[in-house]
Amino acid sequence: MNLPATLSAFEWVPDFARGHVRDLRVRWACEEIDRPYDAVLLDATRPRGPDYTCWQPFGQVPAWREGTLSMFESGAILLHLGETDERLLPSDPQTRWQAISWLFAALNSVEPYVGPLVDVRLFHADRPWAEDAFATFRPAAEQRLTQLSDAIGEREWLAGPFSIADIAMATVLKDVSSMNLLDGFPTLDAYLQRACARPAYARALQAQLDDFRDQPKAT
Repeated sequence: MNLPATLSAFEWVPDFARGHVRDLRVRWACEEIDRPYDAVLLDATRPRGPDYTCWQPFGQVPAWREGTLSMFESGAILLHLGETDERLLPSDPQTRWQAISWLFAALNSVEPYVGPLVDVRLFHADRPWAEDAFATFRPAAEQRLTQLSDAIGEREWLAGPFSIADIAMATVLKDVSSMNLLDGFPTLDAYLQRACARPAYARALQAQLDDFRDQPKAT
């Protein structure tokens, strides 16, 4: 029996960030296993106070509470949810640890390489140094995407069956895809399209979008 669960998320972000905030990862996992939760919506335009930073020390989202259990960071929450249901994390040891390895790879070996490109293009595009910075970061990102494409090859999912690893990796690649950086990586583009075609993804995305206000709260 599932305990009541609470997920933190933002109540407003700019249009370009909608569908990219990391609570989407947790929402997606919950949709895959029919796990109910209540969303606690925060004002992204204001600093979070100690009542929140005692839950999420960096003031970010998502954070998760389940009964007396409290945690933060999307990867940790995905791993916890995977522990509760084999549809997210298989019990076979080899498959399980491959999925966990790929979960860490998405967050530690891929996202740090593509993240700077996303930050420059979305948040600093008007700065005079933006294009030079983008050009500087791009070769390392493309090398990492090439390695990922080679590793995926013809497999459908990263570790055999669909898992938390695919939720993490697909959301990382979605950020890259928004800048057309997957145009030269048909294997990765096809993988992302498979992931985003899952009904649970569509439900999770809609849940996130439905929670956003049209405008930020007046200051």
